[in-house]
Amino acid sequence: MTPTTAPEGAGGAGTGAAAAAPVLRLTGLAWTVGGATILDDVTLDVREGEFLAFIGPNGAGKTSLFNQISGLNPATAGRIELDGTDITDRAPHARARLGLGRTFQTSSLWPALTVADHLRLAAQAATGGSYRIWRRAGRHTEQVAEALERTGLAHRAATPAASLSHGEKRKLELAVLLVGEPRVMLLDEPMAGVSAEEVPALTDLIRSLHRDEGRTVLMVEHHMDVLLGLADRVAVMHHGTLLALDTPEAVMADPIVQQAYLGEAL
Repeated sequence: MTPTTAPEGAGGAGTGAAAAAPVLRLTGLAWTVGGATILDDVTLDVREGEFLAFIGPNGAGKTSLFNQISGLNPATAGRIELDGTDITDRAPHARARLGLGRTFQTSSLWPALTVADHLRLAAQAATGGSYRIWRRAGRHTEQVAEALERTGLAHRAATPAASLSHGEKRKLELAVLLVGEPRVMLLDEPMAGVSAEEVPALTDLIRSLHRDEGRTVLMVEHHMDVLLGLADRVAVMHHGTLLALDTPEAVMADPIVQQAYLGEAL
C-alpha cells in the first residue's frame, strides 16, 4: 500500500469522488521546529467531494497537518494547492475566503454571545470590508437562517453560547463554517467532549454535509466507529509522515498499520 495512491473507486458512492480532480493537493509538505521534524514530506491529493479521515497515535502529526493546511503554521518546505492555486504562503483568512473552513479540538466560542450573533459575525468576516458588508446585509441574514436550520439550532438562535450543551457548541462551530460557504472543511476532533447521547445526531449532520451537499471533508477523530463509518478513504499518520492511504477496510487490515496504531497509546 502506498501513501499517495488509492485503488480505483475509493471515493464515496454518489459523490463522484474517485473520478474528480484534486480540490486540495499537498506536495512534499514539511514542518521543522527547533531542529525537530513535526511533519516530513507529506504528499496527498484530496478529491472533490470525498470524505478523508485521518488517524494515528497521539503526536503523529494530524493536527499539525491541519494547522499547515489552514495556514496557522508556515510550512518549512513543500506546497499546498487549493483548486490549483498555490496557497502555501497565504494567511488563514485568505484561505478561508477561498473556501477552506476549519474547526478545532477546543471550542473557542464567546460565552456571552448568542448563537445568532456568532453567525452574524462569521458572515461579516467572510465578506470583509464595511462597504461589502453593507451591500450583502440581506445575504448575511439568509446565510444565518440557513446555517441555523441546517444545523438544527434555529430554536437556540437567541441562546448564549455558554448555555449550550457541548454537542450544540460543536454544531454551532459547524454553523459558523457554513456561513462562510466552504468547499473544503477541516474538522479536528468534532466529537471531543460530546456526550454519547449527542454523538449520533452530530455524526448524522456531518454525514449530511458531505453526502447531501457534496462538501469535501477532512476529519481527525478518535471515535473510530464514527470515523470509519463516514470515510471514503483513511490516511494514517505516524511520526509526522503519511504511513498509508486507502479505503477504511484496506487500511484497518494492513499489518503495518495495525502495528503502528496498536503498538502506541492513542
